[in-house]
Amino acid sequence: MRRIQILNLSLALLLFVSACSDDNEIDTEKPAIDISFDGAFPVNCSTIYFGEVFELKLRFSDNTELGSYSIDIHNNFDHHSHSTEISQCEFDSKKDPVMPFVLIEDYSLPEGLTYYETSVFINVPSGDGNTLYDDGDYHFYISLTDKEGWSSQKGLSIKMLHR
Repeated sequence: MRRIQILNLSLALLLFVSACSDDNEIDTEKPAIDISFDGAFPVNCSTIYFGEVFELKLRFSDNTELGSYSIDIHNNFDHHSHSTEISQCEFDSKKDPVMPFVLIEDYSLPEGLTYYETSVFINVPSGDGNTLYDDGDYHFYISLTDKEGWSSQKGLSIKMLHR
């Protein structure tokens, strides 16, 4: 009788432990932004021209599922830093912004993907219709978020010029 009680207790304990185990793995990896391939744009020290269109070419990957990304272009006339690149670009002299260009765009990604290559055409106006945008040093900031909420950022130094 004692053996049956021990056997039943062992089985109950085994059943309890197996029921409590979680088969769902927790995603702890950040997604990746790749600009190291031929044709990637922009890369650190690239030039974007006002009044023209450029193609945003980036590669994104994640171990489970991608979510969304955003870009932010803003002036770097004061030479602040959030660059994630090792190489240094040549900066113009510091200056105060008069009519700086700003672009902030959010993009969703198709569901279920672990890899995605962007092909987005972005029109950069010359100005606001009355005044030309300030040319010079800018930052191109990319943020990528996966479905679990992990994010990665890449900050690039670029030039924005009028031809």
